[in-house]
Amino acid sequence: MENWFIKNKKADFEYIMKECGISEVLARCLVNRGLEDPDKIKVFLNPSLEDLYNPFLLKDMEKTCDILQEKILNGKNIRIVGDYDVDGVVATYILYRTLKMLGANVDYEIPDRINDGYGINMRIVEEAKAQNIDTLLTCDNGIVAMEQVLKAKEYGMTVIVTDHHNLLETEDKKVVIPQADAVINPKRPDCPYPFKGLCGAAVAYKLAVALLERYDIPEKDEYEKELISYTAIATVCDVMELVDENRIIVKHGLDLLKNTPNIGLLTLMEICQINNKDLSAFHLGFIIGPCLNASGRLDTAKKGLSLLLAPNKSEALVLATELKSLNESRKSMTEKYLEKAIKLIEDEHMLDDKVLVVYLPDCHESVAGIIAGRLRERYHRPAIVLTDSAEHVKGSGRSINEYNMIEELSKHRDLFIKVGGHPLAAGMSILPENIEVLRKVLNENSTLTEEMLKPKVTIDILLPLGYLSEGLVKELRLLEPFGNGNSKPLFAEKDLTVKSLMIVGSNASGIKMRVRNQYGREMDALYFGDVDRFFKYIGDTYGQDEVWRLKTGRGSNIKLTVTYYPNINEYNGYKSIQLMIQNYR
Repeated sequence: MENWFIKNKKADFEYIMKECGISEVLARCLVNRGLEDPDKIKVFLNPSLEDLYNPFLLKDMEKTCDILQEKILNGKNIRIVGDYDVDGVVATYILYRTLKMLGANVDYEIPDRINDGYGINMRIVEEAKAQNIDTLLTCDNGIVAMEQVLKAKEYGMTVIVTDHHNLLETEDKKVVIPQADAVINPKRPDCPYPFKGLCGAAVAYKLAVALLERYDIPEKDEYEKELISYTAIATVCDVMELVDENRIIVKHGLDLLKNTPNIGLLTLMEICQINNKDLSAFHLGFIIGPCLNASGRLDTAKKGLSLLLAPNKSEALVLATELKSLNESRKSMTEKYLEKAIKLIEDEHMLDDKVLVVYLPDCHESVAGIIAGRLRERYHRPAIVLTDSAEHVKGSGRSINEYNMIEELSKHRDLFIKVGGHPLAAGMSILPENIEVLRKVLNENSTLTEEMLKPKVTIDILLPLGYLSEGLVKELRLLEPFGNGNSKPLFAEKDLTVKSLMIVGSNASGIKMRVRNQYGREMDALYFGDVDRFFKYIGDTYGQDEVWRLKTGRGSNIKLTVTYYPNINEYNGYKSIQLMIQNYR
């Protein structure tokens, strides 16, 4: 059972409403997000590109631009080293296209997820030396590549690191920075940049803007705006907090993407049946991003990059079709092994474990993290999925807020060949004989309580249906884009009578209900979740006869309290408000 909480933060709502010209509902939602100052609220509701920070505030930015300008002038060979996820691919694209535009001799390398693993490695350094590369420029990686940077420097190469990941710390908490010629990372303790939450592509975007300042390029402003649109994709897909500068990037990036000149992206949207005029953060995070990501998971991330660089529609169509197909394969592979994981957990009585450790030997290692995330959502507890790789067992973990995964795993470093990550996600390599030992020690030493394992549902306002109007739904859109750090507002209504119900969706994945509140206001409501679990809940609470009455459209005596977000449904020119139900009891 979930724990439901109403935020109910106190503030002078009359003053906020008057100063900002907004409704009480929107004022309460903003206060719940920590915004009470009318000036800050106005900036939040109307984010401006003029509020983006100066890229030269990033430590080593001036130095990096000096180096790159000199390398371009002297025709030196520059190699960008990216990463295989969306953030890394987009960062590589931004730097490659910008340097090409400025006349650089530039190419790129993206590590292979399975054969190379994350980030710049010795193979990449050795190949660069053999191919007379003068300068290595990393993006979305490199901040912990001490040995690789040192080796490249020994070979006489210039090395520039651009990254956004956490820096390496010694046991006595001293920060270690690679011995590169320049290191740009907002998380450097000596970096004065005011916002630390940029993704790798956003750091690459900042470098591109700074470098372009030194050149007289026609239509430079338009090009820089176009770069914001790609940075928005990476920001959403790397699940960065949509606050401060990230909010500006994504808000404006979405608008710019609706008119993107990028042939590859337009073609991908077309074959994924996305109307670019309705583009939202959801499309970036759950359709476009996974397609770009699928190439790095099941093939080579260079295919995703090739799509962004596609010079014509025919090439773009071949690549977009392939990426969509790879993503479909990834989805079916995920579903297949998710089912296996659920069966294993429930057959082996692993639900008694506070930390799930699941070994799926023949699962493709690239989907282990996705499956761990799905298990965490289903059982609301930390989950680690392990699978056989070429040399040993590899795994990915996903955690809940109450459990610092990397801290807990680090207590048992002796069990791992390699382990790294952060509080909510981790990656690891382990010997097969240590899997059961790991499961045992993590559970024996876990401080998680039953209360901590209950999902928490945080409600903004108890909002009866009578308050809902088309105007309010439109006003709530001012809070978009939604995502990490800026979740959709959640409202609640008590004791709704379910008048009728029908199962909807291509594979019966949803329920459409007609509900009425205690004051007689009626509305359509949609629920997309575990349909079987919904009917089991109704059966357990009201009896199977009520389930049968519902399914056969004979009305019912059922009452539900729900959390919801209101939506406007348009059909045949007719508009109506409907509830998108998130939770029920």
